[in-house]
Amino acid sequence: MSTTQEVIRIIEAGKASAMTDEQIIQQEIAEWLESKERNDMLEGERYYRNRGDILRRKRLTVGEGGALVEAKHLANNKIPHGFSRKLVDQKAGYLLSKEMSIQTQNVTYDKLLTGIFDKGFRRLLKSLLKESIKKGKAWLHIYYDEDGGFRFKKLPSEEIIPLWKDTAHTELDALIRVYEIEVYQGITRTIVQKVEFWHSGGVNRYELITGSLTPDVELGETSGHFKVLDQSNSEKEMNWDRIPFICFKYNEDEIPLIALLKSLIDDYDRNKSDNSNNLEDLPNSIYKLKGYDGTDLGEFRRNLMLYRAVKMTAEDGADVDTINLEIDTEAYKLHMEMTRSDIYEFGRGVDTQADSFATAPSGEALKFLYADLDMDANDIENEFQAALEQLLWFVNTHIANTTKQDFSKETVNFLFNRDIVINESQVITDAKNSVGLVSDETILANHPWVTDTKEEMKRKEAEEKTALDLAQEYGGLTDDKPPLEAGADEK
Repeated sequence: MSTTQEVIRIIEAGKASAMTDEQIIQQEIAEWLESKERNDMLEGERYYRNRGDILRRKRLTVGEGGALVEAKHLANNKIPHGFSRKLVDQKAGYLLSKEMSIQTQNVTYDKLLTGIFDKGFRRLLKSLLKESIKKGKAWLHIYYDEDGGFRFKKLPSEEIIPLWKDTAHTELDALIRVYEIEVYQGITRTIVQKVEFWHSGGVNRYELITGSLTPDVELGETSGHFKVLDQSNSEKEMNWDRIPFICFKYNEDEIPLIALLKSLIDDYDRNKSDNSNNLEDLPNSIYKLKGYDGTDLGEFRRNLMLYRAVKMTAEDGADVDTINLEIDTEAYKLHMEMTRSDIYEFGRGVDTQADSFATAPSGEALKFLYADLDMDANDIENEFQAALEQLLWFVNTHIANTTKQDFSKETVNFLFNRDIVINESQVITDAKNSVGLVSDETILANHPWVTDTKEEMKRKEAEEKTALDLAQEYGGLTDDKPPLEAGADEK
């Protein structure tokens, strides 16, 4: 057999044994459902809802034969603390409580972008930010609704399996979505797993039944990314040149906040709960019995609880005493303070209950206290700027398809207006001193009293126009020459 024939044989054998798309999807789903990455996402959501591991804890003791059994007679207080929720909301509020400004020089383009990136989108962007912090990344789906409206939708990150073209995770090759829906089969409610495989050629839909993929007859086995109406008012399947999903990352490594803090939060919850248990159990501290006339310790405890008394023998030396359990309050307090400090340090947040805020700091002191939060906000902003740039491609394509206008060469700036506790007087003074150095829009976007930059610019334009009209009405700014006095020569 010649060399060429051998190569052809190897290629043909490879094709015959290669995995099909369905087999690849099944394997990806199986690995994803058991992956630590997905588990971290679920834990991020659970801890954000203040449902930490402490709520699952049981107090155990050694039973017969050395086996651990639940000690139901002991206090088992379960006290979770919402550190995750506070840090997530703090970061989202710091970066997006004030409306994001979208700047471009083209007036027509600016109006179109304002209509697309409206208040609903800005609220969605904040939700994406929270999702990315909780789960490492958030996913935005671009689609057209039933009325042909250009829409955005956030999808749960634990449902999305991205297949990237590059190791930096910047460009999608394909995407798998696996999710559950509730359906009724007769009078029985069951859970059905749906699967969508998004690729450059459209969407394949399946149902996942006992680990195997079956074409989804109900929703349709295949379709395009979206549908349009042609000149004859018939639906036509169309595809984007890119997969219509945008990944908004919390950080470059896509690590969720809970992965950095879970052990610290668990330690804080555990020690706070144990301290509460000790305080509750102390009144029933260890009893030392001497000459006790009873059948067993259980009877002794019942008599003590019911009658506040115990029956003793007549022999000399009969007595009941207690051995108190001492709690090292200072060691406990120090440990809790250090753990709380670690949570805010490694979570890059601001502990507003810290002693640093007792003196009402301002100026440079505030900048120092917010340094970690600001550093985290810088990383988030870098990732979100990159995601918004990818989203802008879909927006520009949509505008070009619907208006026949190409704005892809226009420059667009997304300005995040951070909500830091500031000295307003100093910021206003700095804004005044910046007039002529930067644009009025940038100054207004950073002014502490302005919540909507676009609306404020409209108000300023209206005020300036009114002032100009009044000046012209009273002759202050008119080109008309005054009437000549009698006998005067016109020059």
